Amino acid sequence: MSLNPRIPTWQGRRVWLVGASSGMGRAAASLLHARGARVTVSARSAAALDDFVALHPGSTALALDVTDPAQVRAAAAQVLADGVPDLVCYCAGTYRALRATEFDLATMLQHMEVNYTGALHLLDALLPALQDAARAGGGGHISLVSSVAGFGGLPQGLAYGPTKAALTHLAETLYLDLRPLGLGVSVVHPGFVDTPLTAANDFPMPALMSPEAAARAMLRGWERGAFEIHFPRRFTVVMKGLRLLPYRWYFAAVRRFTGL
Repeated sequence: MSLNPRIPTWQGRRVWLVGASSGMGRAAASLLHARGARVTVSARSAAALDDFVALHPGSTALALDVTDPAQVRAAAAQVLADGVPDLVCYCAGTYRALRATEFDLATMLQHMEVNYTGALHLLDALLPALQDAARAGGGGHISLVSSVAGFGGLPQGLAYGPTKAALTHLAETLYLDLRPLGLGVSVVHPGFVDTPLTAANDFPMPALMSPEAAARAMLRGWERGAFEIHFPRRFTVVMKGLRLLPYRWYFAAVRRFTGL
């Protein structure tokens, strides 16, 4: 049984993706456009958004900085002026490998602002309209892109992992509160995806996926009404299994597999 309403077709559906200038966000926006959705893309890079619109006629670009609540509210007002979106996906993110031996408060706070607090700004701007539409039978869906890095502590994940764990917790609580109103809520847990963020990694990335493959997995999850969308399963299932181990075994397994 699906935890969210299924999405049988994307034709004519209004979709807003925040964090769509590159990587999974851009790939998902492109695929949704190809399937007939009315796509709005947002990110900081106006040039990247303009390039997307030029390649995808009929799409809309709204440049914004997710760390600026005024910009998020202004963009949300423009989106809502065209009607309440059927799907809102928060896929904005930043990543820098960081260990506690190199602790840097500015980096920690930047990750929190972009990866987590930005999602709160988006919810603050959209939730009232989404709830009103859902109560009127209009549905709607909120999807937060987290990561398997949020499943448990990992070396070099000091700044990134906690923000993704927070997003997962947020999505779970949103689901409990909003699903009874008719709103769909989902969380996306990708493994390693070949994006500008992961390109800087200096360690092996098992089961590395292309952004296009990740986008297809995301759409399949939304279409079948899943709450959790995780991929590639040959990697994410292992990560889930590790989290079930007692801490003594978990820490030993992480050190063995990562070499860190």
